[in-house]
Amino acid sequence: MIEINSLTKTYGVGGKAVHALNGIDLSIGSGMFGLLGPNGAGKTTFMRILAGIVNPSGGSIRVDGHDLTTEAGKQAVKSMLGYLPQELGMYPELTAEQFVDYMAILKGLDDPQKRKQRVAQVLDMVGLRDSAQRKIKGFSGGMKRRVGIAQALVNDPKLLIVDEPTAGLDPEERIRFRNLLVNLAADRVVLLSTHIVEDIGQTCRDVAVLSHGQVLFRGSPAELMKAASGHVWTLTMSGLEKPNHGLTVVSMLHLADGTQYRLVGSEVDEYPAAEEVQPGLEDGYVWLMKSAGQAVEFA
Repeated sequence: MIEINSLTKTYGVGGKAVHALNGIDLSIGSGMFGLLGPNGAGKTTFMRILAGIVNPSGGSIRVDGHDLTTEAGKQAVKSMLGYLPQELGMYPELTAEQFVDYMAILKGLDDPQKRKQRVAQVLDMVGLRDSAQRKIKGFSGGMKRRVGIAQALVNDPKLLIVDEPTAGLDPEERIRFRNLLVNLAADRVVLLSTHIVEDIGQTCRDVAVLSHGQVLFRGSPAELMKAASGHVWTLTMSGLEKPNHGLTVVSMLHLADGTQYRLVGSEVDEYPAAEEVQPGLEDGYVWLMKSAGQAVEFA
């Protein structure tokens, strides 16, 4: 449904050219697609181009056959699009029902009766039927995100784009939100952009890893994990010394006899007691970034 070729986006900052996207090639079909990467990787720019908010500097992008580099194509795509940005401005004095109704009007749902039915339907879909008459200012962060999804769904989009939807949510709301997205992906394309590796592992069968405006990986979460095979260990050490020698500490567990480290790297010769373990998705992500010279230290 989505075909992207040689997509670039360049900004001028302080008289210098900054390449937010640098030659993206992707083909995305139906279901749940994950876009993973650190903050500043270009994910939000990519999503905003898909949503028709930002114009690309070069390349081509087609959604359901419509060319997003043309005004006609943008309008066609917007009619089939639902978008939840990382920060969605809301009117706190409106109720959930009033806000979603307002967004429905902006999206061209002109028939009052049909619009009322659709607003009630999407609020029910996101679990806010009993809170529809409450003002948004009294909602939790998770409830506000669900209002955001409701407004994105009100025009029954073929393409749903969500940018960092679970950032800052408590564990219960994060699980609820992930399950909601998986259910929505049954009959549409859902693009999930996040820097939270666990969200991708729990929801997506297809993922791309973006860093510095380029695609470092495209495949399944299982393939990303497999790439780290032979490069993940656990090591228990006493005292305050931490392992180094080019190893990335992914996690630490304090035990009675010391600290157990989970490590990702290419060599553990300096630590004979290290035990190789099966990689998880986070390990695969860390190994990918290390292999590209863009490792992130967690501890």
